[in-house]
Amino acid sequence: MSVRFTTLPNGLRIVTDRMDAVETVSLGVWVDVGTRHEAAEINGVAHLLEHMAFKGTERRSALAIAEEIEAVGGHLNAYTSREHTAYYAKVLKDDTTLALDILSDILQHSTFDPGELDRERTVILQEIGQANDTPDDVIFDLFQERAYPDQAMGRPVLGRPEIIQTIGRGAVAGYLSGNYAASNMVLAAAGKVDHDTLVAQAERAFAGLPHIGGATTERARYVGGELREQRDLEQVHVVLGFAGVDYTDPDHYAASVLSTALGGGMSSRLFQEIREKRGLVYSVYSFAHGYRDTGLFGVYAGTGPDEVAELIPVMCDEIRKVGDGLDPAELKRARAQLKAGILMSLESTSSRCEHLAQHLLVYNELLDVPELVARIEAVDNEAVKRVARRVMATRPTFAALGQVGRIEPFDRIVGRFAG
Repeated sequence: MSVRFTTLPNGLRIVTDRMDAVETVSLGVWVDVGTRHEAAEINGVAHLLEHMAFKGTERRSALAIAEEIEAVGGHLNAYTSREHTAYYAKVLKDDTTLALDILSDILQHSTFDPGELDRERTVILQEIGQANDTPDDVIFDLFQERAYPDQAMGRPVLGRPEIIQTIGRGAVAGYLSGNYAASNMVLAAAGKVDHDTLVAQAERAFAGLPHIGGATTERARYVGGELREQRDLEQVHVVLGFAGVDYTDPDHYAASVLSTALGGGMSSRLFQEIREKRGLVYSVYSFAHGYRDTGLFGVYAGTGPDEVAELIPVMCDEIRKVGDGLDPAELKRARAQLKAGILMSLESTSSRCEHLAQHLLVYNELLDVPELVARIEAVDNEAVKRVARRVMATRPTFAALGQVGRIEPFDRIVGRFAG
């Protein structure tokens, strides 16, 4: 890899990874704000802004934006998460200048036309409706809400319909002007890209950005508890989890190894015990999510109403037993899976681009691949046991969606982790 890094006078950070063996460039702007930076009364505004950025600027209509990028065979997209928002493109190397121009245009000169805003409200309401018809998506919003009640970290990324219907143009424009500042943005590119050329172009293209934004982060307060929603579904969807570790915690990599061994593949404990041996589920997996100042560790499973009573105790047992550590083969396998995921992603310009941006936003420094691999390799059995016991010492969070009547009481679930 040939990674270079520059900070412009206005604070915009630019990082590139040159890959001479490809003919494409992936590039994008990552903004260090997301759903957790919204006030409660405008929940969903970060995601709405992401949509509106593509709906016309002072010199491009929404159609022109789409036509220009597709005329060169490229594609343009974006996403919003709880802590970040990203706008990115992939093009042939000769069209990098065009992609950069479009990205800078939509991030600085969007008009937020009232007619487009009204139409996009409807689009997002359709998106929320589609998500609500996807139970294995809804269950994670329920889980997040119960883990972090009455705070920004617990609110849905898409927003709530009653709020989306009323957010005005001023709120969208104000969120952009107040939060999209050069100092909390990263321009990343990977592929056949020249760093010095991109820096020179970006300095001109992003000259209009404010230097410092006003984004504030409400500190996350993990609470835990349960949230059950009765629905007439074929499956019961459950998530059981705990407070995890943030992404700067020394146990971050140990939590990832633990999650991989517990439910990260077909050889994992959960898959083997719950699906292969007992046939209770089609899908079961674990996760370790890190945020700026908090984290979540948990397990998802989808099962039938007749099987859920048996599933919950088995799932709790497998989670609890992993606190006793892993055998050497499990530990080696989990570390290999994580390392392979990192190394295989290096074959993609898009993955490399996002890797660079996320590391600058998360750690404010660039971690090279050998260092990441070394951190994974350094996870031993004692580290796994330590983080498992640390996680399970917190109050559980339990969310269930579907025909929930046969699920045991929450206090019984909590009691399975006592002692």
